[in-house]
Amino acid sequence: MEEIQIIAVIASIISLAFAALLTSMVLKKDGGNDQIRFIGDAIQKGAMAFLSREYRLLAIFVVVMAIIIGVFIDMDVLDRIDGKDDSSVPGTAIAYLIGAIGSGLAGFIGMSIAVRANTRTTVQAMEGLNSALRVAFNSGAVMGVSVVGIALLGVTMMFVAFTDASVVAGFGFGASSIALFARVGGGIYTKAADVGADLVGKVEQGIPEDDPRNPATIADNVGDNVGDVAGMGADLFESYVGSIIAAVALAGVGAIALKGALEQELILFPLLVASIGIIASIIGTFLVRTGEGADMGRLLWSLRTGFFAAGILVLAGTAGAIVVLELPWQLFWVVLVGLVAGQLIGTASEYYTSYEYSPTKKLAEQAETGPATIMIGGLGLGMVSTVIPGLVVVIAMWLSYELADVYGVALAAVGMLSTLGITLATDAYGPVADNAGGIAEQAGLDPEVRERTDALDSLGNTTAATGKGFAIGSAVLTALALMAAYAAVVGIEVFNIMDPKVMMGLIIGAIMPFLFAALTMQAVGRAAYAMVQEVRRQFREISGLLEGTADPDYARAVDISTQGAMKEMVLPGLISIAVPVLVGAVLGAEALGGLLIGSIATGFLFAIMMANAGGAWDNAKKYIEAGHFGGKGSDEHSAAVVGDTVGDPFKDTSGPALNILLKLMSIVALVFGPLFVTLG
Repeated sequence: MEEIQIIAVIASIISLAFAALLTSMVLKKDGGNDQIRFIGDAIQKGAMAFLSREYRLLAIFVVVMAIIIGVFIDMDVLDRIDGKDDSSVPGTAIAYLIGAIGSGLAGFIGMSIAVRANTRTTVQAMEGLNSALRVAFNSGAVMGVSVVGIALLGVTMMFVAFTDASVVAGFGFGASSIALFARVGGGIYTKAADVGADLVGKVEQGIPEDDPRNPATIADNVGDNVGDVAGMGADLFESYVGSIIAAVALAGVGAIALKGALEQELILFPLLVASIGIIASIIGTFLVRTGEGADMGRLLWSLRTGFFAAGILVLAGTAGAIVVLELPWQLFWVVLVGLVAGQLIGTASEYYTSYEYSPTKKLAEQAETGPATIMIGGLGLGMVSTVIPGLVVVIAMWLSYELADVYGVALAAVGMLSTLGITLATDAYGPVADNAGGIAEQAGLDPEVRERTDALDSLGNTTAATGKGFAIGSAVLTALALMAAYAAVVGIEVFNIMDPKVMMGLIIGAIMPFLFAALTMQAVGRAAYAMVQEVRRQFREISGLLEGTADPDYARAVDISTQGAMKEMVLPGLISIAVPVLVGAVLGAEALGGLLIGSIATGFLFAIMMANAGGAWDNAKKYIEAGHFGGKGSDEHSAAVVGDTVGDPFKDTSGPALNILLKLMSIVALVFGPLFVTLG
């Protein structure tokens, strides 16, 4: 094993050990009184029940897909490599299985700690804002460092075992498969519950958010974990893995572009950058602190301090590695481009979605004239918010390509994701704070406790929007790099759009994000319809429920969300895998390249639009709830709730899942590419 691979393994082990340490620190905190524990246990049981059912269903899919890969890919690939019949070693299928297990494990670990940290955050919020932030953030950091630790360890060991990037791409395919289903299934679950709770509880009954009388409250709290923790973790796990695989696959191109650099050095360099990023992220987590009574600006900077420190450490470590290994300095500038691009995209998302800034404040003002105008305003805001991220990605592509060809584009994605350990922590902590607020409401705690958890929750909404922009931006660079790796595998230097097959594939690819978003939006609509009917039924039929003298049937609402998510997540997932394979098999490798181009172009902008519009609608509602434009219970508030309800599947289901769609189709093309060459 090469020295750099040993460093990557050691960094991974350190990351997982740190995750274990943080877990013990969180679990040592007080879990609260009997009432708080009861609510926390209900959330935990609901989340684990959903994940168990989801993983059992996915296990069947993973086994079937592994068999298909072993039969149709491994036999052909291995025979072409050495001219022998080595089909007894189905490397791609094995890598696929391990990637799927790793992705599922990362999501499970993150959600397991999140559903235990929520009650502890509530208890710490009784003492102060900083102590509550530390517990919630530490739980998010468990998710962040677990994801990067498992991902780097897995992809490193795959390269040690198989060496061929085309075979190791199976690891990324397995991770992408689980990520898509986890994101879509979790997103459908959480938004069905959220919409049911909001429309019936807030709008129709006029009761507060997270009121214990609302039958959908527990399901809503469960959904925060299965969608925004397990789903997000699996999503960024496969982004992280995909960027490294693409960079390794394109090392030969980089060796040509960077005269004097050896291909073996460029193969190992992404692993080294990722290793440096893990250590930098761990150091950055210790810098997240805040004071009592901190406003949104100070809370944001408490997280930014950790994130910026991690980025600076990555750059310092990268510079040191380049000096020691005598590598070209272009590699340093590529990593810098990736880090800066990620921060700019995240900052743009924050500007358009946080109520600290004018776009969301103006959107909230449009609620004064009813739901129609706030809907129009939110859609327009989402559309205009695509300009900055789009230009940032274009400039990042241009600079990284000029520095190191397509290898530079892939390495920029690795650089962007190098601080994922802390970036994901700032995102994954949000659902914990959200749950803590719900628990405080349901347990009837002092209003000051809810004020503190609301401050953390509002910060979580902003960091979530930033995280989604970051995830989408990294997905685009990763998908582009994977597309370049696919072109290298199938031996195509240029995709000529004047070729009818390429244009046909491009149009099909442009359709895919719209079809995928439509399927997931409609799925949320159907599941939410069932939830709304159930919540209305309980308010209508359970005597004394609204008066607080009877208990709602939480389990029934949880079951409705679970059933809806299980049923509705299958079709979008299957289409995402089947369409690239069919296009490649029927129309050829050139058409599949066109499909990837079309899907990346439309999917990137569509995902940004949906994520930012949804985030702006959500925070416009929160701005009104803070006492502006009539405050809670006003007509303006009702209009904003409608906007937030539409925005929920935008920002938490369809939008975030689109970035997985782009990467999944690219990795499918890379894995099945040799088959299309053979068929051609």
